[in-house]
Amino acid sequence: MRSGLIGLFLCAWVGTLHAQSVHLSQYYNAPTLISPANTGLTPEHDYRVGLNYRNQWSSLPVPFNTFAAWGDLKIGGNKDEERHNWLGLGGAIYSDKAGDGQLKLTQFQGSLAYHIQLNSAFMVSLGMSASSVQRSVNYDLLTYDAQWDGFAFNSGLPSGERMGIIRASYYTVGAGVNFSIIPNENVFIKLGGGAVNINKPVESFYAGGKNTLALRPSGTLDVLIRTGDMLIVNPSVYYTQQSTAQELVAGTMIRMVLAKGGGAANTTPFQLLLGGYYRMADAMIGAAGLEIGPVQFVTTYDMTMSTLSPYNSSRGALEFSLIYQGDWGRNRNNAKRSYTCPRFN
Repeated sequence: MRSGLIGLFLCAWVGTLHAQSVHLSQYYNAPTLISPANTGLTPEHDYRVGLNYRNQWSSLPVPFNTFAAWGDLKIGGNKDEERHNWLGLGGAIYSDKAGDGQLKLTQFQGSLAYHIQLNSAFMVSLGMSASSVQRSVNYDLLTYDAQWDGFAFNSGLPSGERMGIIRASYYTVGAGVNFSIIPNENVFIKLGGGAVNINKPVESFYAGGKNTLALRPSGTLDVLIRTGDMLIVNPSVYYTQQSTAQELVAGTMIRMVLAKGGGAANTTPFQLLLGGYYRMADAMIGAAGLEIGPVQFVTTYDMTMSTLSPYNSSRGALEFSLIYQGDWGRNRNNAKRSYTCPRFN
């Protein structure tokens, strides 16, 4: 009976199209998903590529699996001048699948941003994004009350519902802005805001459907504080809202510099990352990772604190991210940078 109820619930969920958007606890490691203004905002490097994977509610019969692959780069900017601007270009693929009916989202996103350095301590970033989104659900994998024969669900009985894989596609547009401030060489502050679904796309599995996706604004506050030669504190806050749903995550990542890199021995920079976050009315999130040279790996685990915890044994989600940041041309020789961002290595 449980699988039948799950199928019915998923059908109702699909019918109203209140499916969750792409969702990651490591919002700080998916920069272009949070805001297109983050595209190419890599002051210390010329480009970066990243992978994200999230397995949510694996202890329940309807887990979520989310995957993201993204990359961005900088174009322009005169590093020999005190002030300089540059353009950022980026692309990403997001995939999310859940439930007995394999409710799936596939999103292809392109983004660009322009970063304007007003002086040595202040910079403004403006960004835009456009995405092609496809949702699908496989009705053949669902069971319905009409197929209950009194003893079990019989998939051979007619359901009276649609059959096969049903798809729906739409386009969505987003925009964002960041303000970056460096009051001194030991502090970096970034305040950002953005929104997606600015064009109010219609998402429906039915011809003539009128389910208009609500605007989803978001905001972030990110602070880097060097408290000593070997310790960097990185508190941050992320908030987003869509219709009646909202998410607020706050916490701190501690970076312990085990090796600064360079020097006579030409050592590789090495940092240990440890952190903790709280998603309001939902979960505690522990984080741990390593940054070795240009490669950063972080894993997080969500411990469910909401009313769902008795049903999933507090097992929320396991998430991984892998990021590589690189340089080309003269920057490979560690040319001096004057970007509005401290070199926290």
